[in-house]
Amino acid sequence: MAPGYTGAMRLWSLHPCLLDAKGLVACWRETLLAQKVLSGQTNGYAQHPQLIRFKAHMDPMGAMGAYLTGLFDDACTRGYNFDQSKIARPAGSAKHREYSSDPRAD
Repeated sequence: MAPGYTGAMRLWSLHPCLLDAKGLVACWRETLLAQKVLSGQTNGYAQHPQLIRFKAHMDPMGAMGAYLTGLFDDACTRGYNFDQSKIARPAGSAKHREYSSDPRAD
């Protein structure tokens, strides 16, 4: 285990373009774990406070898919090789996602 690691799951409430490389990769991995929790594929973190906003959504897996798709899109922009097939329910095209806008463009 890495020094300083607490085992905490983090799902950031900021645009992925604002994360550094390590932050983006960590967020991707942690969100994939959260997706497994929401889909019932694992029991870990089932009551984690970070999952409340997704569980409260009218379509939790759709919201998780949109979040992961935003992370995937930013990773592609940076030239990273994230595996899109790991997203259980990917969001549609960027035009149809509220999460797609880059705050740096404002």
